[in-house]
Amino acid sequence: MTSGVTVSEEVKTIYNKMKLVKSDDVEEDRIRIVVCHIVEEIEVEKIFRQKDLEDVGDIFKFFQSLLLKDQCRYFLYDCHYQTKEHSRKEDVVLMLWAPDTATIKPRLKYAASKVALDKTIVGIKHNFQVNDYGDVDRDTFADKLGKDVLKLEGNPVTPGN
Repeated sequence: MTSGVTVSEEVKTIYNKMKLVKSDDVEEDRIRIVVCHIVEEIEVEKIFRQKDLEDVGDIFKFFQSLLLKDQCRYFLYDCHYQTKEHSRKEDVVLMLWAPDTATIKPRLKYAASKVALDKTIVGIKHNFQVNDYGDVDRDTFADKLGKDVLKLEGNPVTPGN
């Protein structure tokens, strides 16, 4: 089922910037979190760059704080984590937040419109739909990234949870 909602050019451009980080890019200007919502089309609501998060102790907790109990949103999240092989990974995560506590009409609209994002944002490795805060605790989120994740945004996780 599709809703007929399209994806704005700005969302496409930002995603391409996020997935193609260049070695000569200024680290402070790196896009870390993008919040998108549906107006006429899927549009950027807010962008958080690395420099916006310098004073944030835990970027993952900050990301969690953006998940409001009554609002559906899409997120592009440049997630940094470490695996058992001690390799540091940085992957862009596409997440639909459609909480059970939101009203049904927006939940249906966001779920149906995600098809447009899936077709537009090509090459995404991690694509989640989340309906409950329990699905975005640190351990559960890390487990969705892979079974060998030891740290998420520099903080330890309990593997296998």
